[in-house]
Amino acid sequence: MTSRLAIATLVIAAGLAPAYASSDDAWTEFTKEVGQKCEAAAKGMIEAPKAVVDPFGSEKFGLAIVTGKAKGAKVQISHICVMDKKTKTVELGSELGPDVLKVALPK
Repeated sequence: MTSRLAIATLVIAAGLAPAYASSDDAWTEFTKEVGQKCEAAAKGMIEAPKAVVDPFGSEKFGLAIVTGKAKGAKVQISHICVMDKKTKTVELGSELGPDVLKVALPK
């Protein structure tokens, strides 16, 4: 009976290993997609937008902060960005200046 339990445990564990790997790959792709969509949405307001993405988001939304130099100005601005996980649509919040939110991007 013990050997059957051991074999069953190994079979289950072996079956789960690829699921964890594909899950990591899926989260990496999700983060990339949110970043790209949020940066694209901010291009009209920010010269070279850079997104800092929450790697998992919330239950329903991908979340990011998009920041950069405001078009036509010398000030850094940021926008909160949300992407609906089901529809993949993106929305930006209002402009947040450095007096409200200071974002320091990693180099």
